[in-house]
Amino acid sequence: MSISPAFLDELRNRVPVSRIVGRKVTWDLRRSNQAKGDWWAPCPFHGEKTASFHVDDQKGFYYCFGCHAKGDALSFLRDSDGLDFIEAVKVMAQEAGLPMPERDPAAAKRADRRSVLVDAMEAATRHYRMQLATGQGADARDYLARRGLDQAGIDRFELGFAADARQGLFTALRDKGIAQDVLDEAGLVIVPDDGGAPYDRFRGRIIFPIRDARGRVIAFGGRAMDPNARAKYLNSPETPLFDKGRNLYNIGPARTAVGKGVPLIVAEGYMDVIALALAGFEGAVAPLGTAITEDQLRLMWRISPEPVIMLDGDAAGQRAARRLIDLALPMAGPGQALRFAVLPAGHDPDDLLRAHGRGALQSVLSEARPLVDLLWEREIEGREFDSPERRATLDANLRKAIAQIPDEATRNHYATALRERRYALFGGRRGAGRLMPGPRERSGAQAGAPRAQTRATPLGQQDAGDVMLEVMALAICATYPGLAASVESRLELLAPADPDRAALCHDLLTGSDSAAGRAALARIMADRYVRATRLIREPGDADKAAAVLANILDKIEARRMEFSELSRAEAEIQGLVDEGLTWRMSESARARHRSERPEIEDTTDLNEDRDALSARLAAFFDKLPGKTRR
Repeated sequence: MSISPAFLDELRNRVPVSRIVGRKVTWDLRRSNQAKGDWWAPCPFHGEKTASFHVDDQKGFYYCFGCHAKGDALSFLRDSDGLDFIEAVKVMAQEAGLPMPERDPAAAKRADRRSVLVDAMEAATRHYRMQLATGQGADARDYLARRGLDQAGIDRFELGFAADARQGLFTALRDKGIAQDVLDEAGLVIVPDDGGAPYDRFRGRIIFPIRDARGRVIAFGGRAMDPNARAKYLNSPETPLFDKGRNLYNIGPARTAVGKGVPLIVAEGYMDVIALALAGFEGAVAPLGTAITEDQLRLMWRISPEPVIMLDGDAAGQRAARRLIDLALPMAGPGQALRFAVLPAGHDPDDLLRAHGRGALQSVLSEARPLVDLLWEREIEGREFDSPERRATLDANLRKAIAQIPDEATRNHYATALRERRYALFGGRRGAGRLMPGPRERSGAQAGAPRAQTRATPLGQQDAGDVMLEVMALAICATYPGLAASVESRLELLAPADPDRAALCHDLLTGSDSAAGRAALARIMADRYVRATRLIREPGDADKAAAVLANILDKIEARRMEFSELSRAEAEIQGLVDEGLTWRMSESARARHRSERPEIEDTTDLNEDRDALSARLAAFFDKLPGKTRR
């Protein structure tokens, strides 16, 4: 059905957003300004106590500062009530007192057909419920009683029973005037291809009605009473009403419960959901006989920004979790997170509740872990990292995984969390927490100190210029929050020799706060050269600070390149200095020159750098005993 923009604008003009939202929230009247159409309330989309949900009637929009939900009155109806677009427009039109535009004939026919199918599904639900109360349903009632369901629980979830008769439902509904083609299209019966008589899809099974977000029965799930049945659980097929990858069992009641502040718990099956809900965990849902799909994940996030995935502690549960990692990472971001609660091995929620009570399951929920934990465990489980190559493989796998995350801030936080876990895994060695090792690690040098054989030489000392550049880089990153994340890979390579400055560098990269880091920052900010720098003294121009920081890091890397070549020269010289060594020294000088004088070509200024380098080389060679120079 096509709705004109003019009609939608008229609806928005006639119906304030606050009138639609007000049915779902309690306004904070102390903070709201009713005269100006400015309203505040706790968010209806995620459990909270503070009024972070803002409605602006003048602009016609709402926005939550907690979960970042936003939109107009139509989108609120769709997200809060599970309505499709046309249904939301109908609600708004009724509020505004406007007649709906005429539908095109094809759309009207489809809508009318869906109504007929829904009526057939409701009739089937009543039939199955009556069958459970008969003598044929005695074994099913006994099974449900053993699972802890009393009559109140059976009625709440409208459980029924399909007798083991070939045409029990078909005959009952046909006698009520429901046509065979309707029963076939609704997935209630199977019509043989050879033209034989239709027969019931569900036979000898406990029946679980599956309702959509609006409360309409759209499908059934059936549990076999015969332990030798080919399929323990059987669901309705895909129909015009039912797409199993886009629905969740118990979604309507769970959404209402989550709106009151309870967590959204995603269990494995129907009985798990029923057991959880009856024990007071009313925000429970389940996928419909399949692994969680992308559409189901998006549906969960529309209900809660952080669903808890409840997994069995066995190998199958772990495999399901790992499949979900790759599905969720490309969709992760603010307001779209997951936590994982792992049940004790051999227990499902029903088992745990009956054996140990509600407190045991609450403990499992309270220990739910974030997605990043499962990603880390997947990459390290059963592996050893006793060589640079194996560690490099770990780094590559982690980088590949988090590269899927579209939101930059979330991606940076994942990188920080993984660095911390890597740091812990490798015994707290300096640099071990980096996804990319620093220059001292790559060269095999002892972290935090020069190599013993070069300690007494000029190459083993960090000159004042290096220290000042390092200090300025750290000062700029500390003064401009967020800047460190933009140069994360380069800042990782900084690896200050001073332990306190190293701690500060780690704090800036991970967002942590250590005593050593605070002490280093205090000393840096007390330095008279740092205090005299306008970018530090009068912070404000973040773009200029980023440019200056990039130039400082260029200079540090160029100086270290020169340092590395001199170190290599010290290690390689066995007698004569050849042309290859001289060429490498000159290339090192070129790199340093470009970083320090980027606007000048390689002309006389470079020759000055070469002269300075030659003087340093001469001083170095003079200190080597028994060496000759060519």
